[in-house]
Amino acid sequence: MVSSTALTRVLELGPSEDDPVRARILAAALEQFELVGMRRTTVGDVARRAGIGRVTVYRRIGHKPELVEAAIQSELQRVVELIADAIAPLRSPAERLVEAFVIAVRTLRTHPLLQRLLQTEPEEVMPYLTQHVDPILALAGRFVAEQVYQPGGKYDPELVGELLARLVQSLTLTPAGSIPGDDEHRLREFARTYLTPLVGA
Repeated sequence: MVSSTALTRVLELGPSEDDPVRARILAAALEQFELVGMRRTTVGDVARRAGIGRVTVYRRIGHKPELVEAAIQSELQRVVELIADAIAPLRSPAERLVEAFVIAVRTLRTHPLLQRLLQTEPEEVMPYLTQHVDPILALAGRFVAEQVYQPGGKYDPELVGELLARLVQSLTLTPAGSIPGDDEHRLREFARTYLTPLVGA
């Protein structure tokens, strides 16, 4: 299980760690999780997929709990960087908020590993998305404050970020409903109408 303290420590906006061996290990772990699931994956499996020895995995990352933790942290960081890069050219807070929201919903609803685990090992992945979601909500608050929020806005940007994260979470875990999560055009219209006022747009 990934601890809130560990995730809080790692989930910071900015460039990914520059360590090609570690990056190869984490990429191999994510591939192995998608192939056979988290429960059945061993450190040996990941080492073979990465083309390195198990001792290297232990030295660079640790045993399986640390490996799972690091792989999830790496993937969350990748998604955050993907969203930040996509909205960087947009000039207005409203545009950035709309696109960040749409990309987050699209990415999580079509994420191969997440969707596989939700279907086959929900007991493994659901705690990361529900009971132990505090660090992710905090990250969303910081993201909105730094990347989206308009100075002088009416609402607390960290609370706005948490609200958006909870909405993305809901659309990922319970997609049925009136909010059009599977139609990007309508999802953008929803975000423009109901969400952009939250950032002072």
